[in-house]
Amino acid sequence: MLRARGLVKTYRAPAGPRIPVLDGVDVDVKAGELVVVAGASGSGKSTLLNLLGLLEDADAGDVWFADEHVSALGRSARSGARGRFVGFVFQSFLLLPSLTALDNVVLAARYVGRSGPETRRRARELLEELGVAERHEHYPPQLSGGEQQRVAFCRAVLNDPPLLLADEPTGNLDDANAHVIAEALRRRAAAGGAVVVVTHRPEAFVPATAVFRIENGRLEGYPLKKEVAP
Repeated sequence: MLRARGLVKTYRAPAGPRIPVLDGVDVDVKAGELVVVAGASGSGKSTLLNLLGLLEDADAGDVWFADEHVSALGRSARSGARGRFVGFVFQSFLLLPSLTALDNVVLAARYVGRSGPETRRRARELLEELGVAERHEHYPPQLSGGEQQRVAFCRAVLNDPPLLLADEPTGNLDDANAHVIAEALRRRAAAGGAVVVVTHRPEAFVPATAVFRIENGRLEGYPLKKEVAP
């Protein structure tokens, strides 16, 4: 479902040299897999996710969604491929404060030209599944952090994307809400989706198909001890 080869990314510090972030990263994620990338703050986790989801351009390397070489497409075509293939769960939620929880979820469908009663029905079903249906008429400032993250998850999966990318989805949550989100991501993979999570809390997502650590710009094998599994 997702394949990346040789991803390289550097940033230029103000009035300084270029700073290497990723140095030839390869990634393979199949349908039905949950892949976790762990690492310290500043290690390049979010940068990697942005490259995989075509939110940023790599300095070098290639990305495929299914058999489509999406990193070789023009900007408009990449945006279209991202809309067809990818759902994002952001650490900072990125909910619009002027829209209700329900309308924030429905917004994902509007971005790809869908709307109507069926879309709203599906959005309500997702909110029910994540335990926030009773908050559907509330605005983001009226929701707790855990509730906002669950609404953001519903938005990410509304269009049933084959690939789900989650950036520190439990980073701002207490243990109970972190468990809810981790279970929702596992269910997504179990239902046939390809899921990539970057996090500094890899133990929250065990069991997973694979867990790696990002160090010095590369992905390294990172087997977790069985004792941390829930």
